[in-house]
Amino acid sequence: MKIFTPLYWRDYELIDSGRFKKLERFGNFITIRPEPQAVWDSHEDIDGWKQKAHVEFVPTSANSGQWKKYKSMPDSWEIKYPLNGNDANSISFRLALTGFKHVGIFPEQAVNWEFIYNQCQKKTGLNVLNLFAYTGAASIVAAKAKASTVHVDSVKQIVNWASGNAKMNDISSIRWMIDDASKFVKREMRRGKKYNGIILDPPAFGHGPNGEDWKLERDINEILKNIAEIADKDNFFLILNVYSLGLSVLVLENLIASIFKTNEFEAGELFLKDRYEKKLPLGVFIQLKK
Repeated sequence: MKIFTPLYWRDYELIDSGRFKKLERFGNFITIRPEPQAVWDSHEDIDGWKQKAHVEFVPTSANSGQWKKYKSMPDSWEIKYPLNGNDANSISFRLALTGFKHVGIFPEQAVNWEFIYNQCQKKTGLNVLNLFAYTGAASIVAAKAKASTVHVDSVKQIVNWASGNAKMNDISSIRWMIDDASKFVKREMRRGKKYNGIILDPPAFGHGPNGEDWKLERDINEILKNIAEIADKDNFFLILNVYSLGLSVLVLENLIASIFKTNEFEAGELFLKDRYEKKLPLGVFIQLKK
């Protein structure tokens, strides 16, 4: 197993981490958010963080909370990420203070964006499917590399957010689907549809637009088997990314090896490093390419 961290962020920085929190800079604004993996001590005490921060997310339940403002800042703003470190090839995102501690982007995923972009640039006319696609970063990267891209997420507001991000990047070619990921894949199987690239970033728990129930450990095996049926046998890449506490990368390796009949893939863990060299783990992943 290897560990990877993004190399080219300028509009994002993990400043410090510890005491189950993280201090981050998104563009010109600094946030404090909960982080269950940051079990160590922070370099600076939390009172020092609050002097730097614009806002802090304060949980009010297991899945929601409120933002406490320390300094004036907008409720939404924009940042950019330079693909392959090239500012002329940047992608833009609108960020916002949501009630679920997220701001609309997962910075560690830039490692996977680079992989997607490089794979899609190798050949024209590729079909790419992005499942559990959130606010659309990976979809935008694929479309920017001229792939025909389908974006699937179960939440209408999130798909609208993703569509807005695409417009910011002058991309109008993405097909937007408000749907349950498992059901969509099954329909594509029946239609005989084939994809050259599939991006899969499932949550630990979730619900489809019609109340469909998703549980990662229960459902990941079946959806991967179905994905294998719609994968182009000769020209295909897959990204499987999972953020679920306690789930080993070995689980993903076993799934991919048994379903796709290959050991030719990259398995690893994503992390972000703060100013004080502490490495914050933020999920495990598989990158497979044929």
